[in-house]
Amino acid sequence: MTGRPLLKLPQMAGRSESEIFFDALASNGADVSAGGTAEALLEPFSAALAAALEARRDDLAVQGQLLPGAAEALAAVGQLDGVVQTVLTGSSRLGAMLKLRAFGLDGFVDFDIGGYGSEVYPKGTLIRVARESAGLKHGTTFGEDATVYVADSPRDVDAAKIGGAASLAIASGRASAAELRDAGPDAVLPDLTDTAAVVALITRLTDPR
Repeated sequence: MTGRPLLKLPQMAGRSESEIFFDALASNGADVSAGGTAEALLEPFSAALAAALEARRDDLAVQGQLLPGAAEALAAVGQLDGVVQTVLTGSSRLGAMLKLRAFGLDGFVDFDIGGYGSEVYPKGTLIRVARESAGLKHGTTFGEDATVYVADSPRDVDAAKIGGAASLAIASGRASAAELRDAGPDAVLPDLTDTAAVVALITRLTDPR
């Protein structure tokens, strides 16, 4: 996008593609004057990234990893009365769809109401936008006390607080359970293998009583 090699990788855990992109421009001293502004480069970058992901979609199932218990947890939570599941991710919408489709998880979530990394908003704001989109699409109101963000990084836990959502932190990413607990989530699990525990916690966190 800039005609320069990427020499310094920015911090990526818990961040959106747009945040990573702008940070990479700054940390690599990229001259964006030819493209107008950094914001003007985001759209062609997102398009190029989507094309690269599409070209390698078959690699996802081979080189990627399905977390133990993920499918069972999504299926079980999806059976709860009134529950709508979506994704709030640092990936683009296409990237999220390709990743979930590679492991047969795409049927559990509503991609239309999700929040994606190609949008120039912090995740806390995306939580609020997704909640409003869900309410409009499904003809109901999803309040803050009815929203749970399943997170795997301290930044995600912080985003849940900003976005007015409860957070269930899963130590399946780079952050340990202790690091997640220090961020102050509403609950922590070591992984997704205990389906009953996932369901019980989400039920408790969305019960106004």
